[in-house]
Amino acid sequence: MLDLAVGEINFSIHPVRLIGHLINFLQAKLFNLHSFKNGLAVTCITLFAAGLVVYLLLYFSGCNDLIKIYLLYAALSWRDLKDETRPVLFCLVNKDLQGARKFLSRVVGRDTQNLSEIEIIRALIETISENAIDGVISVMFYAGLGYCVNSSYGAYIFVWIFKAASTLDSMIGYKSFKEFGKSSAKLDDILNFLPARIGGVIIVISGGFINCNSCEGGVVHMIFKKINYIIRAMKIFYHDRLKHSSPNSAHGESAFAGVLNIKLGGGAYYNNKFIARPFLNESGNEVEIFDIVRAWNLLDISSALFAVIIILFTCVIA
Repeated sequence: MLDLAVGEINFSIHPVRLIGHLINFLQAKLFNLHSFKNGLAVTCITLFAAGLVVYLLLYFSGCNDLIKIYLLYAALSWRDLKDETRPVLFCLVNKDLQGARKFLSRVVGRDTQNLSEIEIIRALIETISENAIDGVISVMFYAGLGYCVNSSYGAYIFVWIFKAASTLDSMIGYKSFKEFGKSSAKLDDILNFLPARIGGVIIVISGGFINCNSCEGGVVHMIFKKINYIIRAMKIFYHDRLKHSSPNSAHGESAFAGVLNIKLGGGAYYNNKFIARPFLNESGNEVEIFDIVRAWNLLDISSALFAVIIILFTCVIA
């Protein structure tokens, strides 16, 4: 609730920034950034440091509730994901393609300088769908899992070890650092494996709450329409969820494509090099500006639904 109400506060001592500073410091001490062993050492040290700092912070504060709340709040990117993508929508509405490309470049890895309006919208919805898993679903998943392991420390240690792994992948991942970043990239794949698949199903189920809302024909008819819609979206999700070089990235994207009945994916330029990718839900509708708002709504409903599931699950375990 705090994340939704306040959003991201960019403190200079934000935990993610501190993790980033540690990674940069460790890199600066290494001469060989092409060594797998060096990359593995950076990964292990960063994960250990993140877990240890969280443990000591909680231990010496007597597991202070305000610190616990902050640790979970700072890890979530629910509101921030919408805040970071909103300027792109505003520019598109005002027919400012140059501005839209500029703001889009802050949230995607692809080259944006020559993207058309449709390509901008598609890239924006893809980053919303992918980060719905990485920045929200996975965080909640590890909070719940950690709480089940240890109700005092587990949720917070698990969450920040996951965030450290995610930051490692973003900064020194395999695509940029090859052998040096291989361990961090593989770890990120492993940690997101279950959340991506669970999250994809949650997103598809959430589609029943944003589509087919008309009660024409009665409540029973509406329920059947919703069920049929979920089944159709689930088929698209299942069929297209592995159409990506990453074992996890297409799960969120294919779920969003199926629920919103839009075409996502396709090739794009990265550092002036074209990378071919298949389309997801290739027979779906071409994206429109309003689909960005629909993607936000789907993000909200699926995140809220998963939060309720995690809370109920941890209450049962407790």
